Amino acid sequence: MAMSIQLWTYEGDLEMLQSFGVEKKEKGGTIDSLTGRAARAGGRRGLLKSATKERGDEMKRLVFMLFLIGSIFVAGICEAETIPEAVLKAIVSIRATIPKEASTAATLGTERQGHGVLIGEGGLIVTIGYLIVESEKIEVLGPEGKTIEASFVGYDHETGFGLLRASRPISAEPMKLGEASKVKEGDSVIVAIYGGSDALVDARVLSRKEFAGYWEYLLESPIITAPAIANFGGAALLSKEGKLLGIGSLFTSFSIQGLGALPANLFVPIDLLGPILADLIEKGRPSKPARPWLGIHVEESRGRVFITRVTEGGPAEKAGLWVDDLILMVNGKEVAGIADLYRKIWASGNAGVEVTLDVLRGTKIQRVTIRSGDRLDFLMLRPKKMI
Repeated sequence: MAMSIQLWTYEGDLEMLQSFGVEKKEKGGTIDSLTGRAARAGGRRGLLKSATKERGDEMKRLVFMLFLIGSIFVAGICEAETIPEAVLKAIVSIRATIPKEASTAATLGTERQGHGVLIGEGGLIVTIGYLIVESEKIEVLGPEGKTIEASFVGYDHETGFGLLRASRPISAEPMKLGEASKVKEGDSVIVAIYGGSDALVDARVLSRKEFAGYWEYLLESPIITAPAIANFGGAALLSKEGKLLGIGSLFTSFSIQGLGALPANLFVPIDLLGPILADLIEKGRPSKPARPWLGIHVEESRGRVFITRVTEGGPAEKAGLWVDDLILMVNGKEVAGIADLYRKIWASGNAGVEVTLDVLRGTKIQRVTIRSGDRLDFLMLRPKKMI
């Protein structure tokens, strides 16, 4: 599920440099930095200023990239050694089987593997929801390497978190939760998967900027890290104190304009779990009203949003939306990108509300009214059922 997203700007470059200890200082009419000096003398504004700024921006980006790469592979290289083995025992391996008739089987597969973290008594485990949603069988491997049957507990589409419960005790203490809200760009963190101290990777936080997924998903402040790991699903993001900061969700790319991209991983901040934890345990889903869901996948190009997939049997298909439709407006308001599209749809009301889209289809503008749905109503969820 590789995604290429633009997460960085020039101002963000400077913020990151400063987080690595690179200072920007102003002295009178000049700006001193690692990248040179930009004169502010009144008579030098114009072409000289423009050319100097362009060269300075290129140098700033180059220096930023060098600091970024160096910090990823050098600065935080010993942090993983601080994590006690007892803490890592709370990380389990997960294997789930999904029936072929499940709505997510075609896109996510029927055999899914990843990781989870023991967070509560009675074998309560948090993972990324797509590993276990619509599962008919779940198994976990604990620190002793023995297979334990588990049951699906709950899923939240808004955050992406999933909960399961082991049928027998796991020989580990539940992991303590950290405060993801305190994690900043440039911080050293540790990525942990099942396998003990041999399965730890030192990483850096590249971004806390918002992330808009193509499947009607938006995170305001995810944790984007590098270097990337391939086995990211349900991975634990840890502080140097061994507290849980986030759960691995995606393999993505961190782009810097003019320089290319770095492979990266996206983690869902653990702070988002607290407000919905009790509901997931008791009801299998959040109790608050669900957001309106249309059943579309979208892609953005230069601020324009195109439909790339329409979920079979979903609200959008029933209303007559097509692949390749260009979304112009939501309820009469212009759309400026994927995140803006989602916010305008969700501002319409709760799941079940009618949402009107103006779309460009070929050379004609079509107005389509969709009776939205609740995403969870379209999934085969089995809360609290032991397999």
